[in-house]
Amino acid sequence: MQSKFVFLSILVSTSLSVALPASPNISDPSTGPIPSETDYYSSYRDKSAPFPGNSTSPILPTESGPPGPDDLLFQNLLGAEWAVFSFYQQAVEALNTTSFISIGFPNNTYDRIQEIRDNEAGHLRIFQDSISNTSIKPGACNYDFGWRTATEFLEMQVLIEVSSMAFAAGLVQQANLNVTKGALMGIGETETRHTTWALISVWGADPFAGPIDTSFPYANQILDSTNRFVVDGSCPSANPGYPSPSQHLPQLQTPENVTAGGNLTFVYEKGSDGAEMPVFEEGKDYYAVFFHGLEIISVPYDVVTNSTIFPSDLELKGMILAVIADELDAPTEESVVAGPAFILEQPAILAASGI
Repeated sequence: MQSKFVFLSILVSTSLSVALPASPNISDPSTGPIPSETDYYSSYRDKSAPFPGNSTSPILPTESGPPGPDDLLFQNLLGAEWAVFSFYQQAVEALNTTSFISIGFPNNTYDRIQEIRDNEAGHLRIFQDSISNTSIKPGACNYDFGWRTATEFLEMQVLIEVSSMAFAAGLVQQANLNVTKGALMGIGETETRHTTWALISVWGADPFAGPIDTSFPYANQILDSTNRFVVDGSCPSANPGYPSPSQHLPQLQTPENVTAGGNLTFVYEKGSDGAEMPVFEEGKDYYAVFFHGLEIISVPYDVVTNSTIFPSDLELKGMILAVIADELDAPTEESVVAGPAFILEQPAILAASGI
């Protein structure tokens, strides 16, 4: 009875915890293969999910006390990583070497997809181990990414990887500890390697995107956009909110290819709380705000036609992020009322299709 009381006390006193169902206890970092000490997270080649992707339940707190200084950041990051890992795991299970060779992609494409899947499993373990044992370590939801063919998977893969680079760079700005900042940069560099492989080997495209990739300051808005892939009602009830905090903004899409100085019409998608479009105040000015590299460019936004003029002075390389804001240059997170939209400019074949 005493041990049961102590266990319940841990759950009640943990600030980032709630009452939880039973789940596997893999909170000890020495459990399972350790990233960078083994080649497991590079060389695993089974269709079944590698550790810890084969244990999808939330991990219970095992100690009482306050959360670690970057626990919330890593909870958000782990929630996003479950989606990224699942994206690759679904492809490994559904496809094979012939799936890619038969449509003209390189012979090693499926092997590289498996290796990236393994890397993402390593990210899961790193993020789990970075959350203190006084906080919940989120589990996986079910995801539907909408792809049905090998080509559709590869098209989406570039966007997934470039987006991962963007939210890793944004989360650096939230980190409290230098070791967290270093870890995020290391993870971002790995995602860059994944993107570079796809651009060169799969698409035969120039991998370079100018002197700097896009720095977007509001990482949680990018994380919230991944909720569009979550199957409703599929997340473990014990998971903390994702992301936390969240504005639950309406999402943005750009259905057509953009041209410098050309018209651009946005399409709204439901936000994570069901909001279909922003509530615009009559008589107030709104702006389409574009982030590219370190540049921030604001253009008047027509709330009636959902349209604006795409800036004429942006290099059309890499990825551009756009939001709708009620202040010039979106100086605060609260000034953003919709978005972000992800405008992918490389490879050109995908940019032309509005991916």
